[in-house]
Amino acid sequence: MSTLEQTADVAEVTAADRPLSGLDRCDSCGAQAYVRVTLGGSELLFCAHHATKHEAKLRPMAEAWHDESHKLSA
Repeated sequence: MSTLEQTADVAEVTAADRPLSGLDRCDSCGAQAYVRVTLGGSELLFCAHHATKHEAKLRPMAEAWHDESHKLSA
């Protein structure tokens, strides 16, 4: 593996694990996003409601599923 490939792999992991902020918005409705789904090299952001709505279809295909919905009950 080349250094460039290793750097790209680290960047992907870092982006997938980056905490979501109040600036991250749901792609479906614009509410605050609490779930980031990495799929085909792209990111989808969802509020807890839309993540639950689409989870059964997306999770089997997802490369990563970053869920911070636990913040809602804190």
